[in-house]
Amino acid sequence: MSKIIIGILKEGKIPVDERVALTPQQCVRVEKIFPELKIIVQKSPVRCCSDLEYANEQIEMADNMLECDILLGIKEVPVIEFIENTAYLFFSHTTKEQPYNRVLIREILRKKIRLIDYECLTDTSGARVIAFGLYAGIVGAYNGILTYGLRYKLFKLRRAYECDGLEDLKNEYNKVALPPVKIAITGGGRVAKGAMEVLDGMGIKNVFPEEYLSMTYDIPVYTQFRSKYYNKNRNGKPFDRQEFHEHPERFESDFYKFARNTDLLIAAAYWDPDAPVLFTREDILKLDFRIKVVADITCDIEGSIPSTKKASTIDDPVYDYNPKTDTVEKPMSDESNITMMAVDNLPCELPKDSSNNFGEQLIANVLPSLLRTDDQGIIARGTITKNGSLTQEFAYLQDYVDGK
Repeated sequence: MSKIIIGILKEGKIPVDERVALTPQQCVRVEKIFPELKIIVQKSPVRCCSDLEYANEQIEMADNMLECDILLGIKEVPVIEFIENTAYLFFSHTTKEQPYNRVLIREILRKKIRLIDYECLTDTSGARVIAFGLYAGIVGAYNGILTYGLRYKLFKLRRAYECDGLEDLKNEYNKVALPPVKIAITGGGRVAKGAMEVLDGMGIKNVFPEEYLSMTYDIPVYTQFRSKYYNKNRNGKPFDRQEFHEHPERFESDFYKFARNTDLLIAAAYWDPDAPVLFTREDILKLDFRIKVVADITCDIEGSIPSTKKASTIDDPVYDYNPKTDTVEKPMSDESNITMMAVDNLPCELPKDSSNNFGEQLIANVLPSLLRTDDQGIIARGTITKNGSLTQEFAYLQDYVDGK
């Protein structure tokens, strides 16, 4: 009986992404767990795990992936490299009808590719089973503290990508010396968990949201608040989480009370375009609006945070937002501006650690359903295209595909 062949793709999107779906050691484990499987790794000069590291683990290396049944990548695959009638897993960034990927999904359909999107792989409760969110939160919070230190000339930290992994990054925590500032984290998922891990590691005290609003401190503190703390029902009814997720349009923002009490905002909550924005440009212009630094990990352009005017990059991570002119300016150019950190590929700063974490989720939560029995429907729910057509779950994308 012939084996199923999984190929680990080299990343072809620019700017270069060093992450990988499975590390060399994980490939060895996967072949033991699933003896019906063989892994081939596409040679790459930029991957965080070198070709030699894979070869040393006796993993087969190749230049082309033509014999593979399933191909695993991270970012979008270059259109010219798609192989017909093959299954692909990667982050396609098509489900929100992103215009820049219309050509990509058209080619996927034309070549009858089965597209399985990591972002759409969920359990029966709707929770995602695989993501880079933890490391987005870790690097995002670290960058937020780094940016605050630079703005107020308090301390200088190495950039995350300059560190030799997460453990080395933690050595920088001891350099952090903050005045009694207040830091707010939105969200309750993996991203927020990663952000809290960093602030806890830096010795910043975690306080309850109610205390955060009512008390003053002589040490730096942070609070984490979920949607119930900063959204309220327009009809005056008590907040109901299920109603908020099903009908976000019924709610309005109640965030301003936090904006008056926060120095650094770490935005780590998923935002639905139908939900209220956190605050508005008009709010920023009010005299008691206090936030001066924002680490927008979610990076929704023109989304819940009006000062997020563009995504920044690892090479150029920070810019200023001028609320008076509603424009972007050079970082830390004026005290009245908000300094923004809005890097949209934060886990790339710790590629080995984030890849290892991602691979563990892949092994535990995805491969059993992909290679054996999908009895929970994880793979079915995450499949966007199959046999040249959109699946029923994603039929709404047809107008997007057609350019309408």
